[in-house]
Amino acid sequence: MQFLDFEKPLEELYAQISKLKEMAAKGKVDVSSSVRELETVIEKTRAHIFENLTPWQRVQLSRHPDRPYTLFYIEKIFRNFTELYGDRQVKDDKAMVGGMAELEGMPVMVMGQQKGINTKMRQMRNFGMANPEGYRKALRLMKIAEKFNRPIITFIDTPGAFPGLEAEERGQAEAIARNLFEMVNMKVPVICVIIGEGASGGALGIGIGDKVAMLENTWYSVISPESCSSILWRNWNFKEKAAEQLRLTSQDMSGFGLVDDVIPEPVGGAHADHSKMAETIKGYLVNSIAELSNISPDERINQRIEKLSKMGFYDEIELPA
Repeated sequence: MQFLDFEKPLEELYAQISKLKEMAAKGKVDVSSSVRELETVIEKTRAHIFENLTPWQRVQLSRHPDRPYTLFYIEKIFRNFTELYGDRQVKDDKAMVGGMAELEGMPVMVMGQQKGINTKMRQMRNFGMANPEGYRKALRLMKIAEKFNRPIITFIDTPGAFPGLEAEERGQAEAIARNLFEMVNMKVPVICVIIGEGASGGALGIGIGDKVAMLENTWYSVISPESCSSILWRNWNFKEKAAEQLRLTSQDMSGFGLVDDVIPEPVGGAHADHSKMAETIKGYLVNSIAELSNISPDERINQRIEKLSKMGFYDEIELPA
């Protein structure tokens, strides 16, 4: 079990439990009552910590190494998943995964960024940073879904689209922009769920939908706190202040009307109870598809356009005659 810096009180309590169990194993002493007392203290301490999270702490939770990634949710939520590969132009981008699946017996198309669960896999997945071929693969899958009238589900978890020279040479900006245009006009229901990091155009490239939801301890912003700090203050030391000023949490995004729903996480974060988190997301997806299926394709497209048009803040002034 890995603990973040603000979870040190929990780490100390778990260490005490481990010592008690070691004593019991060596001396055959009954420590069950002491363990139960410590477990009660742990529950209360965890609840207190997670009631008062700062934006930077939520960013840390979104990056927790034990946090579930896209392929975990696909395995737990869907049945008969068949992965599809390649963009039919360059190659298969391992940072973007997707394919056909069934959700409670309903055929769907599901896709998302995959970071990898260890160092070797993270390198293979490019840490969830997709190249242009990743976004073109995602669009190819969306077009297949539209052709066969399958709802589209996307899982967003990326520190951004890959910023390398070769990615720009192959049209990174155009690939993302094309996805934005096409997703607005999809005739099938589109549901997007931010399950970890939602950074910049890398997230937007599969993030336009009828329903856009964020898990409770995720973030969504044009730039990461570290990068923002390095631009404004020339170093990363102000990342906590940047996280606060960027207003990037799920609560902020919901308040601004930039996302439709916030999906609650188990106390302690999504990594504390993988199965419960998957079950919660599954319920949200089933209910959302049922709701969207009652709306005609043309009306869904109009609602997407209207929703996007209302985003942002502006003032109107009258010019002098």
